[in-house]
Amino acid sequence: MAKRRLLWQLYLPYLIITILALVLLSWYASYSFRWFYYDEVARDLKSRTQLAGRQILPVVSQKSFDEVDHLCKLLGQTAGIRLTMILPDGQIVGDSDQQPDKMENHADRPEFRQAMNGQTGRSVRFSDTLGKNMMYIAVPLKEQEQTIVVIRGSLSVTAVDKALNDIYAKIIWGVIGVALCAAGVTLVVSRKITKPIEQMKDAAKRFAMGQLDHKVPVPDSEELAELAGALNETADRLKRTIETITNQKNQLEAILSSMAEGVIAVDSDGRVVSINKKAAQLLEIDGDSATGQSIEETIRNVDIQRFMRYTLNSSTPTEEDITLSAEQSISLRARGTYLTDHQGNKSGAVIVLSDMTKMQRLENIRRDFVANVSHELRTPITSIKGFVETLLDGAINEPEQAERFLNIIAGHTDRLMAIIEDLLSLSRLEEDGQKRMIAREHLKIRPVLDSAIELSGPKAGDKKIKIDIDCDGDLEALINPTLLEQAVLNLVDNAIKYSSAESMIQISAGKADSTSSPQADKEVTIAVKDSGCGIEKSHLSRIFERFYVVDKARTRKLGGTGLGLAIVKHITNLHGGSVSVESSPGQGSTFTIHLPIR
Repeated sequence: MAKRRLLWQLYLPYLIITILALVLLSWYASYSFRWFYYDEVARDLKSRTQLAGRQILPVVSQKSFDEVDHLCKLLGQTAGIRLTMILPDGQIVGDSDQQPDKMENHADRPEFRQAMNGQTGRSVRFSDTLGKNMMYIAVPLKEQEQTIVVIRGSLSVTAVDKALNDIYAKIIWGVIGVALCAAGVTLVVSRKITKPIEQMKDAAKRFAMGQLDHKVPVPDSEELAELAGALNETADRLKRTIETITNQKNQLEAILSSMAEGVIAVDSDGRVVSINKKAAQLLEIDGDSATGQSIEETIRNVDIQRFMRYTLNSSTPTEEDITLSAEQSISLRARGTYLTDHQGNKSGAVIVLSDMTKMQRLENIRRDFVANVSHELRTPITSIKGFVETLLDGAINEPEQAERFLNIIAGHTDRLMAIIEDLLSLSRLEEDGQKRMIAREHLKIRPVLDSAIELSGPKAGDKKIKIDIDCDGDLEALINPTLLEQAVLNLVDNAIKYSSAESMIQISAGKADSTSSPQADKEVTIAVKDSGCGIEKSHLSRIFERFYVVDKARTRKLGGTGLGLAIVKHITNLHGGSVSVESSPGQGSTFTIHLPIR
């Protein structure tokens, strides 16, 4: 059903009622005017007729009907009316306008019958004789209480109708004028009522579109003013509520986004309600498109799907370890709990995913470290114990054997001391790194390299290994010279150990190559290149782990502890840099330290 504007719903009924009232009032006024005018005419006609009747009655008593007719014509002309004398049987004996003998009997005329009943007869009708509307007044003339003749006066009502028509015309024009004024006034009044409502409607639409700062104009009407005030107050409260909800939502999103754990919330049907960035990153999905989809559509991992369904059906918190990717060894710890609505009914569940990969890797490293330390310490201690027991069993009394055994014990003791010193160095480096206690300053690199080469000179000289250095004397970086010297010395010592005799070790330092590194203007590199046996590619990713060695027998033979490269890695990390290695079996190795200039 078509809707109509409130303006027309108010305006048209009011206008119709007003016009209908004017029409009815005009009709009633016209009707009243007509009969009032007729009554006045009838009263005047009756007076004239009675006056003429008093003059004609003596003649009628004498039965002189010719004289009666003559008087009728004379008095009718004088009074300006038509006079007719009618006997009780309806016979005409005198008429001011016609010859009596030519007129028909008037016994059936209504005004005559009324007069014969002793009343003043009155009638308005069309006259066949004269051919126009006439008003008739019949008055009985009596002698001795006996009606002897009825005198009838008549007057044309054409003039009366003309006068009434003039009045009707004036009334009609007045009604039209009043109707037009009423239409204008009704339109203004209706508009005054509907305009504030339309303003409120427009304001409500703006509120629906979020324009809550808009204010509804307050009209003069008390009721509408209260309604406008209520709308404005509602908008203010709604604005404050939305701002509160928005702030809470932003805070919640900020908290979820900054969390190190992944968070997934689902409804009771298992459809995703919310998922933070960490969860999307862990599961490798698009968080925006996941909202509204089921868990099976969003997450392809069967274990997580099963855990989510289990949490939805559980009445207690749940927890489970899940392996997300066997290839990448990504391990998650999932914790879940169901959600309830304001009535206490289950409305969904929330799952928190914690990435345990690094912790498991650290735990594996810790176990490997403990195992490696135990192994590295047990071997020399076992040897020392065995030789000591041999000496105690009598070998001490054999000078040559005793000396050989003591030299072996001294060598293992030196190895133990080297391992312990390296462990203590690593421990101090880790402690300084956690407390950020190392001091760094902008210094030249060349003196540090020269010092490291000088300290490794005796070992290089024993194997007749030449060390070549390529470094600009003005090259600077933000360094701790003592720690950097230790890192370079460890790399040079390793290069000497694993290089063949009379070979060459190349040390080069400079700014990073702009074609291979985006940090060319921000980074200094120190590369130590040897021509030793090289390292298999499978070992390169773990070469900087503690006690990780490619060939343990050879490492022990060369006096290595397996901690030198781990120390280098920690030193470079403390400088805000990194260390890398490039190596191929039989082609030597290149270890590169990357240091920030600033």
